[in-house]
Amino acid sequence: MKNVILLITDTYRYDNLKKRAVMPVRAPHLDRFAEERATSIENCFINSFPTIPHRTDVATGTAGWPHYGWQQIQLSGPNHIAQMFSKAGYATQLICDCPHLFKNGFQNAFDGAYQLRGQEGDKALLCLNKPIQTVVPLEKTRWKPVYKGHPLVDSHRWINRYWENETQTFPPRTAETAVQWLEENYKAGPFFLWVDWFDPHEPWDPPEYMARKYDPDYKGIPMLHPNYGPATDYNKAELRNLRAHYCAEAELVDRWVGRVLGKIDDLGLWDDSIVMVTTDHGMSLGEHNRTGKSNIHPKDSRFWPVYPEISHVILLMAGGGIPKGKSLDIMVQPVDFIPTLAELAGAPVEPPKKFDGKSFAGCLVGRKKKHRDYMTCGSHIKPADGVVPAKCVTPVVYADKWCYAPVGAKGAPELYNIQKDPLGETNVIDGHTSVVKGLHDLFLADMAKHKAPEDIMAIWRRGPGAGKGKGSWAVDYPGSH
Repeated sequence: MKNVILLITDTYRYDNLKKRAVMPVRAPHLDRFAEERATSIENCFINSFPTIPHRTDVATGTAGWPHYGWQQIQLSGPNHIAQMFSKAGYATQLICDCPHLFKNGFQNAFDGAYQLRGQEGDKALLCLNKPIQTVVPLEKTRWKPVYKGHPLVDSHRWINRYWENETQTFPPRTAETAVQWLEENYKAGPFFLWVDWFDPHEPWDPPEYMARKYDPDYKGIPMLHPNYGPATDYNKAELRNLRAHYCAEAELVDRWVGRVLGKIDDLGLWDDSIVMVTTDHGMSLGEHNRTGKSNIHPKDSRFWPVYPEISHVILLMAGGGIPKGKSLDIMVQPVDFIPTLAELAGAPVEPPKKFDGKSFAGCLVGRKKKHRDYMTCGSHIKPADGVVPAKCVTPVVYADKWCYAPVGAKGAPELYNIQKDPLGETNVIDGHTSVVKGLHDLFLADMAKHKAPEDIMAIWRRGPGAGKGKGSWAVDYPGSH
């Protein structure tokens, strides 16, 4: 059996690689990895949104968003990736700085689990003798949660002692922990190693000299955290600086994921390991007049569909017999990860509950040409009055060249040709009535296949544009709506 190494980042946009973004990220390590070592899956889209729902899909092989949102993993069913690999004879290790994994029980099935504390305002060691500084004005950042009268970006910078040097930040610390683990355990395979970087999740607080490489002439207050609302809250210079801080943090992640990939190379593990590099979702950096990934802004009344800049994610696979420098256009989702990794590694993984996903290993090695015909991406919602909750994150269907949102930003359905318009910025729904009907029927059929609860099914049977009702949806902080 081969080792399995799963490297997950957070909020890393698909178009960061190969300099496809509006403000290109410097990503030399992942670009080189894709070109020289890996197979890149070009049409991987999320199942469930956001952070913990996505990782629950990865860890269970089942699609959660029709049934549950952000919750303890043990409440989501009997499957757990570490437990399944352990029963197959693997040593299992989790290394993370994502603050939400331990809070939601992911560590409990691993033989070893290690967390670096302090991300996103996670209050590990208080420093109350020092006042919390105002880093970003409230009107330019996320309004909730608040600690001692300060928004999240202020408390994050405070709890991490206002670092200035690269080695003080999380990407290198998490990477060096993973490097140490590999050096101390590489002879003892088979092992399953999950390394999880929370960056480039906001706050985007790399050393300021890195951000200046992307925006050297900016003179204002550094824009470290999006407002989760309208991009028009920022002037042109502020929006560019917000993007610059995201890009700098994404570059930092590339550098230190590259450090782990380099150590795999040093130790000669490629032939005996399957390596997956992926992320949980992207981020709006001005597209669709949005900055953030969900609408918690008090002055924004829009729905927020999981447009492509959010739902389209990187997926790079390497090691074993996986071809090098190859690109595949197959459709893949996170529920497919466990069965694929198990097949490629030769691991006899047996899920207590049947996987929703299926292996795409045959596509990787050239035995098959096609994997999925369509994909649905969504966030779990809890309607209180039988219609879609106001402002919520709404689902999107991807099929062929189409991106279909049953409830678009203003409540009406939207349709995009992502072959011509990869970020879904020009609504082409007029004149495509039959396409919309077919995609909506496909959406309903997919929810039925996943046995979505009747109250959820009822919302979508009412047809596109189902209203602005009361209720909630999956977010990364309770009470953030």
